[in-house]
Amino acid sequence: MEHIYLDHAATTPMDKRVIHTMVPIYEEVYGNPSSVHAFGRKARQLLDEARRVLAKSIDANEKEIIFTSGGTEADNLALIGTALANKHKGNHIITTTIEHHATLHTAEYLEKEGFEVTYLPVNKEGKISVEDVKSALRDETILVSVMYVNNETGVIQPIKEIGELLKGHKVYFHTDAVQAYGTIELNVNELAVDLLSVSAHKINGPKGIGFLYAREGTKLNALQFGGEQERKRRPGTENVVGAVGFQSAVEIMLEEREIRNNTYEGYKNRFIEVLKEEEIDFNYNGDPSSTVPSIINISFPGTNVEKLLANFDLSGVAASSGSACTAGSVEPSHVLSAIYGANNPCTTNSIRFSFGAANTMENVTDAAHRVAKIIKRLVK
Repeated sequence: MEHIYLDHAATTPMDKRVIHTMVPIYEEVYGNPSSVHAFGRKARQLLDEARRVLAKSIDANEKEIIFTSGGTEADNLALIGTALANKHKGNHIITTTIEHHATLHTAEYLEKEGFEVTYLPVNKEGKISVEDVKSALRDETILVSVMYVNNETGVIQPIKEIGELLKGHKVYFHTDAVQAYGTIELNVNELAVDLLSVSAHKINGPKGIGFLYAREGTKLNALQFGGEQERKRRPGTENVVGAVGFQSAVEIMLEEREIRNNTYEGYKNRFIEVLKEEEIDFNYNGDPSSTVPSIINISFPGTNVEKLLANFDLSGVAASSGSACTAGSVEPSHVLSAIYGANNPCTTNSIRFSFGAANTMENVTDAAHRVAKIIKRLVK
């Protein structure tokens, strides 16, 4: 039985070209980038080149890129670092009810530290309202944080419109772009964002590295203490091999993004087509016309997440109940609870299918038939 991976929103398989780029660095480049000798200078050269490539990918300056261990650390640094550095200006933060837990739990921590947080609602399409952002703004608001693409539904949020709104206000604007980077062309100047989080393992790069874009002039406190790496914003010896792998993944992504998007959209459409051919009763969660090509979230009436995931896994299909940090959990999805209400059946009968490099049209078709067979058995 072939095991079929439909959970690319959780993480992606590393591109073999990325691995081949990293192996020589593991073997030959072991100097500390902070060292002044030849070994250190070689490591620094590679790190600087990776930073330039990443910055260019979002139309930023290389000085504005802070390497992190991934999206979670980038979100933490964006929220806590900005809040602490600007608390003399105000104590109010705006975010949404559908953020990744890396943002939500950080916001909850800041509430315990004396900050006030407004959590914006979403409509039935899974989108937040720009008007709600406008209404929530106060004189003491110092930060607005809205994710670009929801990790559970794949729904794209109105980041550019929010950026336009905030241009007339003295607040910082952060977006968690972990699920957007790789599928949507990002330009930090056109979006008018001050902070933006990215993770390498979502674009077929290595785990354990990401970056936070912080616009020049953004006041940001470091969360750790040690050396003066990353312009004193994130101490610790830099992950050179990870940065080189990240650079390689980004270069490949930029070259192949359009082809990938078209391919993954085709997989998603074929998956849905098979469910319809099999006459499966299902509903979309979030507006399917406003999602990225690779993600779809589906409610199967008469079922529950725990049985669905267990049976999918036994049949060789890997999917998720939502974000990777709660995959397999029987707890209701906080995202779907925000959309439909806490007691709606959709919160406990929905599955996220996400498509990517591990797929072919053949294995996606096969997976859809396996899923249909399981649904028919469970709803009898």
